Amino acid sequence: MTKAERWRRYWDRKSATYDAEMGVWDRRLFGDSREWACGQATGDVLEVAVGTGLNLPCYPAEVTLTGLDLSEGMLAIARDRARRLDRPVTLRQGSAQQLPFAEASFDTVLCTFGLCAIGDPAAAVGEMVRVLRPGGRLILVDHVASSSRVVRGMQWLLELASVPLAGEHFRRRPLVLVKALGVPVERRERVKLGLVERLVARKVS
Repeated sequence: MTKAERWRRYWDRKSATYDAEMGVWDRRLFGDSREWACGQATGDVLEVAVGTGLNLPCYPAEVTLTGLDLSEGMLAIARDRARRLDRPVTLRQGSAQQLPFAEASFDTVLCTFGLCAIGDPAAAVGEMVRVLRPGGRLILVDHVASSSRVVRGMQWLLELASVPLAGEHFRRRPLVLVKALGVPVERRERVKLGLVERLVARKVS
């Protein structure tokens, strides 16, 4: 079994409990981060690591939405959620590290709480920038290395179990990956002891 197949199967199994678990994190840590991110999306929008579609209710009605995820189990729940919300959305299975879209396809690319579990986050961010149109927005939200040294130590300990079991990282910084690509960051904020970082970057025209 390849590593990619292993993670697909893991997230297929995880899809059954994902909403309940994320609901706890949303209430206790993430707060209004989904609304913050989706509310800034415009035009043709790609959500990478769309999961079970928890962000779907948060998007403006006028955007044209496409979602991609590695797991068909996750996508099945997202399709059902879209039907119940009467939310038009194109949902595709695929890898964030090799997006199946042409260059400059979207006005907005968004990813919330997904880069923490992607095998090669640098490749994924590079792909997100590739499919953005010139002047388009990249919107990222994730849990990151805390601004508290004590909390960072606890995150390191958590990763000893979470990385081999679920590929879940707690100390990544998407901001560093965006800056490495030379994409200007227009807006950035950290909340909850620096545990959650939210940013908007814009692809140079």
